Amino acid sequence: MREATVSAGFVRALMELAVRKGASQMVLSEQSGIDPADLEDQDNRIALAKYIALMRAGQALGNDPALALHFGEAYDMSELSIVALIGQTCQTMSEAMEQLDRFGRLIIDVEVEDPAGRRLVLSRENGQVWLIDTRKNPNACPEITESGFARIASASRRFPGQLPAIQEIHVTHSAPSYSAEYDRVFQAPVYFASGRNALLMNDDLFMTHRTPNPSRYVFGILSERAEALLKALENSETTQGRVESLLMPILHTGGANMDIVATKMGLSRTTLFRKLKAEGATFEKVLDDLRYQMALVYLAERKVSVNETAYLVGFSSAAAFSRAFKRWTGTSPRMLRASRIENRGTEPS
Repeated sequence: MREATVSAGFVRALMELAVRKGASQMVLSEQSGIDPADLEDQDNRIALAKYIALMRAGQALGNDPALALHFGEAYDMSELSIVALIGQTCQTMSEAMEQLDRFGRLIIDVEVEDPAGRRLVLSRENGQVWLIDTRKNPNACPEITESGFARIASASRRFPGQLPAIQEIHVTHSAPSYSAEYDRVFQAPVYFASGRNALLMNDDLFMTHRTPNPSRYVFGILSERAEALLKALENSETTQGRVESLLMPILHTGGANMDIVATKMGLSRTTLFRKLKAEGATFEKVLDDLRYQMALVYLAERKVSVNETAYLVGFSSAAAFSRAFKRWTGTSPRMLRASRIENRGTEPS
């Protein structure tokens, strides 16, 4: 079972909203276990458990039990995720929803009931169009349902003259104390304790244009970037992939070791060893392979010297790096670079 995660940009926005409502960022960080430094890269991943802890802390500290609904309506998703930008280049709402289905994991990656792995499923039933959330155990955190549905409703109202997107809202959780906020946010009938989490959509909406002149060129560029992010996310689902992603930002320090990575993963050294062994890997091999791959990238780009490359991949000296490189390739880094840049200029000093 993969670890459920949320994009750092999404988490950062929630923290910002909670702070605006009066919560202390320091206390939010302490209660959620989220290091603000981990939120600087919008594409970083944060454990879902920490996101939920942040949501609950924000509700209490900001005195706003409806924080999830307010989070959903407060932000245009294009500020938080490439997925929304892709949606804006689509010709119809139907196509936008297809892209959300494809790349939705980049926003929040959770377990789903759908056999095909889709979280949001469009279903035509008796002439009606339903958008169904297939997330497992939704009542464990109804705030995820609240913020997601509120975001869809709010986004549809940002286009002047567009038909109301949602005709009914069905949620599996019981009515909360702030149910009146549902009426204000959704402006449509809400059914609590329903058999599923689903939105009855306006069928005509799926034939209308999202933008006057959708750019297929921009769509292609954004989709290519999203595909790369999705591949990185899929790779991170293995222990080895997670170790690599944690090693990358600290590789240059030369202090990347198993204890540091195990702590960041919330594991003991023994447990990390066992998980890697189950995948046929060792920490030493993962670190060594990553150094090798990154060394090839730096040398190929020709933007840094061999000495600088040694530092960037975590070696204390150029001599130690050269010995490792010869073990990897059978030649020295300088000879490899010279063979590649012959007649193309000189290497950096």
